[in-house]
Amino acid sequence: MRIKNFRVAFRLSAILVGLLVLMMNLLFFFIDLKFNTEILLLLGSMLLLFFISSVLLINYRIERFILNKIKGIYNDLSPSGVSMSQQIVQSDMEALRESILKFADDKKLEIETLKEKEDYRKEFIGNISHELKTPLFTIQGYVLTLLEGAVGDKNVREKYLKRTAKGVERLIYVVKDLDLITQFESGIKTIDRTFFNINELIVNVFDLLEMQAIKNKISISFDRDYIESYQVFADKERIQQVLTNLIVNSLKYGVKNGKTEVSLEELSEEKILVKISDNGEGISEEHLPRLFERFYRIDKSGNRKAGGSGLGLSIVKHIIEAHQEKLLVESTIGAGSEFSFSLQRVTKKVKSPQN
Repeated sequence: MRIKNFRVAFRLSAILVGLLVLMMNLLFFFIDLKFNTEILLLLGSMLLLFFISSVLLINYRIERFILNKIKGIYNDLSPSGVSMSQQIVQSDMEALRESILKFADDKKLEIETLKEKEDYRKEFIGNISHELKTPLFTIQGYVLTLLEGAVGDKNVREKYLKRTAKGVERLIYVVKDLDLITQFESGIKTIDRTFFNINELIVNVFDLLEMQAIKNKISISFDRDYIESYQVFADKERIQQVLTNLIVNSLKYGVKNGKTEVSLEELSEEKILVKISDNGEGISEEHLPRLFERFYRIDKSGNRKAGGSGLGLSIVKHIIEAHQEKLLVESTIGAGSEFSFSLQRVTKKVKSPQN
């Protein structure tokens, strides 16, 4: 671009010098001035000096003109609040073209991201509205029935109050889980790492969920007998929550007389992998990327086989990420699902108390 500007300045200067020579010839012709060597050398030196000065001046003015125009384009394209001193303004038109193309690509990506976020926001609001309105309408129905006279019937009153209490409990679950996720995302909630036996913790979760497993007619157990147990360094309470949520999820979407198994695999001296697998309904591949989003539903009708806040898998993701560990899922329709996550391992092994 600079070479092109210089060529334009050179041509314009040559034209000016040519016009000047022509005018001087006419002037000398009319005044009948005779040329000699000294006059010709003086005029030639003056014309050469004029030509060089003209080339430099015109080239400078052209570059300043283009630069000012480009600055105007940069100002129009730049975000508000960004001064020109914070930018590198290019006078090269090719560089400007690349900058504009990059700007257009960035804006296109930004618009697509905003559209995705807007779609996610709409879906999230719709899902949370569904989660909240169902227990709210249930509570409202029972309370209105009691206010309209059913409160006098002891049996009806007791039954409706118990159902109202369940509706309130469900609302509390949703609010508490949302608050927990928000705290993890904002960095307010931290994890409290301790050393503990992961085998014993899994057995405790089995005991807590035994009645639910019997009710769903699904067995829960280790995939094999573990002679040695594993010590890990993590937040015991939160890992128990992870195990509980994953096993409850497998029970919720399991099949009659099915099974849920937990296995432990040594990844390295520092890491251990915990796997929760089942032979339930399975999840199609298209749903896997969004499986850990808040309130994301595989069943778009919004029906659930069991209660819950709808935030279990999202909480699992946030807890594992807070530990800076990996969370994986594999699933096949009709064959079942496998959720796995890694944990920091203590290399020393001890005999398992359960064996």
